[in-house]
Amino acid sequence: VQLEALSESDLRRILTEPEHALLKQHRALLAVEGVELEVTDDAVDELSRLAAELNRSAENIGARRLTTVVERVIEEISFDAPARRGQHVVVDGAAVASALKPLTEHGDLARYIL
Repeated sequence: VQLEALSESDLRRILTEPEHALLKQHRALLAVEGVELEVTDDAVDELSRLAAELNRSAENIGARRLTTVVERVIEEISFDAPARRGQHVVVDGAAVASALKPLTEHGDLARYIL
């Protein structure tokens, strides 16, 4: 059986539509620490775009790519969560691009397979 690669649209839906979607899980985890996480639509678009790009450029691991890509973007916020108690943190497309720049600017992406 030959499967089609997931598109950016597919990856976006996986990030947002399921009841226990990855972004919802991260919001809930940070809420336990008293941090309100907001991920903008352009951030979701950028996450989807970069995950699809990494899948095309390196090993295509499908939706599993989203876990590491999202964690790469959220890791600093998660690490600093106790100090951010009571804060509203917004992740936008620029923040996603900045956090994932080391993975996308190198020609040899095989070194960065997530």
